[in-house]
Amino acid sequence: MSKSEIAEFLQEGRNLQVATIGRQGYPHLTTLWYVLVDELIAFRSFRKSQRVANLRRDPRLTVLVEDGDSVVNLRGVMIEGRARLMDNRDLVLRLYGEVTEKYEGMRVEPEGWDAVFGTWADKNIAVLVDPERVTTWDHTKWVS
Repeated sequence: MSKSEIAEFLQEGRNLQVATIGRQGYPHLTTLWYVLVDELIAFRSFRKSQRVANLRRDPRLTVLVEDGDSVVNLRGVMIEGRARLMDNRDLVLRLYGEVTEKYEGMRVEPEGWDAVFGTWADKNIAVLVDPERVTTWDHTKWVS
C-alpha cells in the first residue's frame, strides 16, 4: 500500500490488535478501539492494565489493523514500534471523545468531554504508537 492508502485504511479501520511483551517473554495480545492523532495510532488504556504494565517495562509493541473475509480481499497494516505513554488527561479525554464518535456514532463536543468521560479519564493513560517498521498487504490488488 502507498502512504496515502495506509493513512486511509487506518482512518477507516475498526479493531486494533495490540501485542505487547509479557514478563515471561510471551506476546500479550489484545483488541482495542483506536483513532489517529497526528497520523499516529492512538488508544487509551487503564493505567493498571497488563498491557500498560508490559509497556512500562518494555515499550516495544506490534499493532495490526486488518480486514477482509476471503483470500482475495484481505488487507492489513502491521506496525512494529514503540509505545509512548502519555500521562495527559486532556489527551485521554480527546481519545474518549473521538473513539465514541468513531465507534458509537455519538458526537460529544470537546467542551463536554470532561462531564461525560471525566470519571474514567483519571484511571486511563494515552498510548501513541511511534512506528519503526510498517508492513502492509492488499490482496484486492491481485484481482485488478
